[in-house]
Amino acid sequence: MDTTAFLRHIGVAEHPHPSLEGLCAVHEAFVGAVPYESVQFQFGGGGPLNPETVAARIMASEAGGYCFQLNGVLAHLLTELGYQVTKHRGGVQTKTQPAQVDSRHLVLTVRLGSEDWIADAGLGDGLVRPLRAEVGAKADQVPFELTLRRSDVVDGWRLDYDPRSSLLGMDFEDAPATLADFEEQHRFLSLAPDSPFVRVASAFLRRVDNLAVIRSVGFTQTYADRVDDRIIESQREYFDVLADVFLLPLPQLSGADRDALWRRVWTQYEDFLAAQEAAATT
Repeated sequence: MDTTAFLRHIGVAEHPHPSLEGLCAVHEAFVGAVPYESVQFQFGGGGPLNPETVAARIMASEAGGYCFQLNGVLAHLLTELGYQVTKHRGGVQTKTQPAQVDSRHLVLTVRLGSEDWIADAGLGDGLVRPLRAEVGAKADQVPFELTLRRSDVVDGWRLDYDPRSSLLGMDFEDAPATLADFEEQHRFLSLAPDSPFVRVASAFLRRVDNLAVIRSVGFTQTYADRVDDRIIESQREYFDVLADVFLLPLPQLSGADRDALWRRVWTQYEDFLAAQEAAATT
């Protein structure tokens, strides 16, 4: 990876040596410049896991990534900058998925002196800055507050999410992992027709003052004091929002690709409406 070029891409002018200030600056810049997204998985070909390949696509503005890709790149970048980085197996809890560690999430810890810091650029509505690994640590990061405690389901940590978030929490092991530990889940999540990342095209961008999310054609921006949401009703607006808000101009897509993606995300929205109507009548 060309670390200088990547730092320039995310807006970090220089990084002289490992430090807490430097770690926070890189993490905040990373999540504010690289979208968490599954648009890349809508064409049937999956996506790369190798950090150098993922980083090259990010710098070309062809894709962002999801947890394995984003935290894989972040781990590689921080290691190149001189940080001591450890990967961990994790899992997320939602309203329909229990708390567990199933290798569907990759988490990083960074050792600074005698302290460990949790770094995670791979949860769309997660951390803006690293969080110290200590019981009761709070990430009061607009618009959400997240709290850390020891996990009830694994020898490791539990990050409890804000009630307004799409997640209930995330657990991860203390034990170290390698990128190879996530290959099987990556193949499923990026390629399987029933994967949530294949079934719905989405993108998240986490800035210091708001969270922007697009799921199919539903576009939401959450601030400390309000939530703005609307439906995107034209193909031109959809790609303008991807480019201008989520930093995804997708220069590699042909006109036919864009037409196909627009039809796909609109169909995803129609399927969502049909499921809501069916649930309301049962």
